Amino acid sequence: MKICYLDAFSGLSGDMLVGALASAGADEAALVEGLNSLSTGARFRFDRVMRRGIAAHKFLVDEGPEHGHHHRHLEDILGMIDAGSLPGPVKHNATAIFRRLGEAEAAVHQVPLERVHFHEVGAVDSIADIVGAALGFHLLGAEKIVCSPVNVGGGTVKTEHGVLPVPAPATAALLKDKPVYSRGPQVELTTPTGAAIATTLAASFDVLPPMRILATGYGAGDRDFAEQPNVLRIIFGEATGAPESTTVAVIEANIDDASPELLGHALERLLEAGALDVTISPLLMKKNRPGSLLRVIAVPQDRERLAQLVFAETTTLGLRIYTAERRVEARRLVEVETPHGTVRVKVSDSGNFAPEFEDCRKLALSSGVPLKQILAEANSAYLKKVR
Repeated sequence: MKICYLDAFSGLSGDMLVGALASAGADEAALVEGLNSLSTGARFRFDRVMRRGIAAHKFLVDEGPEHGHHHRHLEDILGMIDAGSLPGPVKHNATAIFRRLGEAEAAVHQVPLERVHFHEVGAVDSIADIVGAALGFHLLGAEKIVCSPVNVGGGTVKTEHGVLPVPAPATAALLKDKPVYSRGPQVELTTPTGAAIATTLAASFDVLPPMRILATGYGAGDRDFAEQPNVLRIIFGEATGAPESTTVAVIEANIDDASPELLGHALERLLEAGALDVTISPLLMKKNRPGSLLRVIAVPQDRERLAQLVFAETTTLGLRIYTAERRVEARRLVEVETPHGTVRVKVSDSGNFAPEFEDCRKLALSSGVPLKQILAEANSAYLKKVR
């Protein structure tokens, strides 16, 4: 599988993405030809620029003085895309991106989707960014897109609605439930267009997946910052069988004034709410007080929600939250037959295996046989199956 990883350490915009795709190997002539088929009257080109010592592609759209920033409705833009000489998947993806963007704008302004004027998004350069990105992924042959946590920037941004805080309302709406942060220059680093493309096409927002790197590309933003290269990096490659590596959030609290019943309830609530794992360990705290260390492991997008749940369900007044790397071996499920029923067995690529506990527990309860016997039967059945 061909994977395209978007490394948005300095934000994400449509023009940065098209530039990065060209830099990673998407044919520039084919990109320009596809965009010309939209009959916008604009001219498209790629320049080679430097951003803090990094060579990058800059995607440029020359609308000409006669164009200006037109305000278009969604149906007008979708008509342009449909009339263009573009592959079917490109039309499908570009249409999906614009619909997602339109829905975000409609929610922010509380108007029906069909009444949304796309303002800046309706300008030719933004149409070119979205169609160009969809076409660029197609030309590269990307089968899966993964995006890093997104640096949204900070400060304020000038829009047709006045000065707004960063992230702009539409950007914040589009990135709901996605991992974001603010670091570096206090300007808008991620635009609504960039957010719409990533949230529509990316299968997940995570660390770099296991892959064999085939190419890297850098797409330049307009400004050149002192703090960091203002580029979007694309890493393009083939998926490998390497152990999966993911980023997790670890939430911890030292608690010395909660009953065992309260902590047990909190553990159950956290697991029900989606925590990957929850543990409680004994501690000896200040003033020789016995206490407990509550540790929660969560996917990054659940961090804030689960942190609030810890505050709600325990007596702690403070938390430690940090990021850690989690390694998971690739695994598959194998069904085996025991004298008391079917059990699924988890098997890793390295050969390690373990019966699915809940399967064994259900059989133990339904049959009246001790759980340890069901587990032993499942292990024995698997070993007989693979020999």
